[in-house]
Amino acid sequence: MKKARISYRVPRAHGPKIAAIGGGHGLSTMLRGLKQYTENISAIVTVADDGGGSGVLRQDLGMLPPGDIRNCLEALANTEPLMSELMRYRFSEGSLAGQSFGNLFLAALNGISPSFDAAVRRMSQVLAITGQVLPVTTADVRLEAEFENGATVMGESKIFACKKKEDCRIRQVRLRPQRPQALPEALQAIREADMIILGPGSLYTSVIPNLLVEGIVEAIMDSKAMRVYVCNIMTQEGETEGYTVSDHIRALFQHSCPGLFDLCLCNSSPVPKGVAARYAAEGAELLRADQEACRRLGVEVISRPIATVENGFVRHHPIHLAQELILLHAERSVRIAGDHFDYRKDAYRMEVDAGKNKDSGGPAHRTAPNGSLSSGGAGGAAGTAEG
Repeated sequence: MKKARISYRVPRAHGPKIAAIGGGHGLSTMLRGLKQYTENISAIVTVADDGGGSGVLRQDLGMLPPGDIRNCLEALANTEPLMSELMRYRFSEGSLAGQSFGNLFLAALNGISPSFDAAVRRMSQVLAITGQVLPVTTADVRLEAEFENGATVMGESKIFACKKKEDCRIRQVRLRPQRPQALPEALQAIREADMIILGPGSLYTSVIPNLLVEGIVEAIMDSKAMRVYVCNIMTQEGETEGYTVSDHIRALFQHSCPGLFDLCLCNSSPVPKGVAARYAAEGAELLRADQEACRRLGVEVISRPIATVENGFVRHHPIHLAQELILLHAERSVRIAGDHFDYRKDAYRMEVDAGKNKDSGGPAHRTAPNGSLSSGGAGGAAGTAEG
């Protein structure tokens, strides 16, 4: 008999403290969903990007790349639609062609601020974001990749083409200079987190670079928080062709340490045949969850329907992904709500029996002082956001 899933409703102010570590569109997509369930979000973002508009500003102005940071700020923003549209606007002509206004705005703030992280804080205030966005480091770092045949390439934006040319797997990536110091606020966010999320995002260029920053892995390992890796839905051309879920986990452990996390959330939704065929033509495929191999690595794989298709591209569904993460935290963070229950400290953690109620034969229900919770059908919908 399957256990019933539990649906929770708590004020967002009492949601879990989440440290989300990554970069790229995967992280910002997840943040859009998470902010519906908790206000206590810290996005810790890689600064190794050197391509596109970010690369141009990095080269011309000597600043850290703004693109991934800006995407996260937009995802967590609470502004009028016009401001959101303005931040996403990309110039189509002239010397600014391809550049986004949001990047230029952050570049201007960087010019009048004492540091890049101060500029990010100021932009956070302008956009009235939920939570905080933190660069993982303020050091001027570059990403270097080494392939299994011994070839190397410097620059995040060059890894794709080099991998296609060398036609072999990436052995490891490194930051230059190596082991830059982490932003102190990023380490503090990890230490204070109830849940640490790695990914989703490009394995070698969005997630792993954060683990190469001094102090990040140690802070994660010292934490008593739930630690979960959100795996990509598809393999990625030019980076992880032919990879399984265990290959992703193995690469993460090799660049940090075994046991960095023990939970991995994967997608169980099918991909339409036409969409899968288009991905296959580019050398990408639905990521296979080889659960036994993952178990040997000490990681439990949890499969949930968290994918959607947008404009022909397979993406994580922001709300479905956030729901599953919030439920996962609530279901695994068990605490008996009794005499020692402190509303201010334990508003999100509560004991739930998802089995049969002995008296009525129906699902068990229990209400905590801060909100309500109710059982749902097996594999059913997840939590409901407040506010």
